Amino acid sequence: MLKLPVYNSDGKEAETLELPESIFGAAVNKKVLHQVVLMYQANLRSGTASTKERGSVSGGGKKPWRQKGTGRARAGSNRSPLWHKGGIVFGPHPRDFSYDVPRQTKTVALRESVNAKYTEKDLLCVTDFKGKLSKTKEFAKILSTLKLEGKILALLDESDPSVMTASRNIAHFNIMRAMDVTAYDILRNKKLLVTKSAFKNLLRRILRKTK
Repeated sequence: MLKLPVYNSDGKEAETLELPESIFGAAVNKKVLHQVVLMYQANLRSGTASTKERGSVSGGGKKPWRQKGTGRARAGSNRSPLWHKGGIVFGPHPRDFSYDVPRQTKTVALRESVNAKYTEKDLLCVTDFKGKLSKTKEFAKILSTLKLEGKILALLDESDPSVMTASRNIAHFNIMRAMDVTAYDILRNKKLLVTKSAFKNLLRRILRKTK
């Protein structure tokens, strides 16, 4: 049986949690992660790039010069794509890049993202932060004690609301709820910090939807 240590704010192991072998310990399915991450990234694209075709640029109407006898190439309009400030051929236009994948695929990707953080030893579980924090440096000290550096995603369910205020000025530190987090959110951060309550909620969400 796999176990995950749970640390307190002093960096000492307080207890352990048993991990379901259906989620942890197996090889990470990178194909499903790649599929879902591409979907989330595509959904974030604005799709507002736009260019003007020859019918949208100013000018035109009159033939620049007569067809023959000038020694120059034939020209029918100064809106031609061959001309400076002419229309653009096959340029981008506003479009919607978003698409969806089955809900079951998203859940499997969420499971694999958590397993990936566990396999890489980037998953840290702590006891719920019940104490009230009044200053940012207090929470920064806790992160330093836990040896957390880089981009951190924290799932702090059941923690004191003061934690949100004390941590909002810490660079590269993001807070989400276990019920809202996605595989993309987890993978785009280096470390995953979860409270005991948040970790149980996350496992409950994965196991309920994969049955």
